[in-house]
Amino acid sequence: MTKIIECKIIELPKVIDHRGNLTFIEGKKHIPFDIKRVYYLYDVPGGAVRGGHAHKKLQQLIIAVSGSFDVIVDDGYDKKRFHLNRSYYGLYVPTMIWRELDNFSTGAVCLVLASEYYDESDYIRDYEEFLRLARK
Repeated sequence: MTKIIECKIIELPKVIDHRGNLTFIEGKKHIPFDIKRVYYLYDVPGGAVRGGHAHKKLQQLIIAVSGSFDVIVDDGYDKKRFHLNRSYYGLYVPTMIWRELDNFSTGAVCLVLASEYYDESDYIRDYEEFLRLARK
């Protein structure tokens, strides 16, 4: 069995109100990790690809808070594409999954919740190295 099945869409709480909806996320309650870092991607030029790496320890929840984009996940054996376009759905990405983000719509904003603080040594940026580690 491959690790790709651990990548899944998590439906987040949605409080519906005629004045505007609200979604919230609590670490270890709605997602399987404590949140240590939050960042977002925006103003991504047409045709650009983001990501292109994996993490040894870090887990993520990726959310399209505005617009849409695709996330391609790869465990070294299988690949799967997720289209994110709702602010109350997040894609859970566990450790040792190569990810690429593409197909950004105009004005898309990608919010990422991370389980760890930034640590460059946690990144695997070379795909061949990723394959060697993932297939051990």
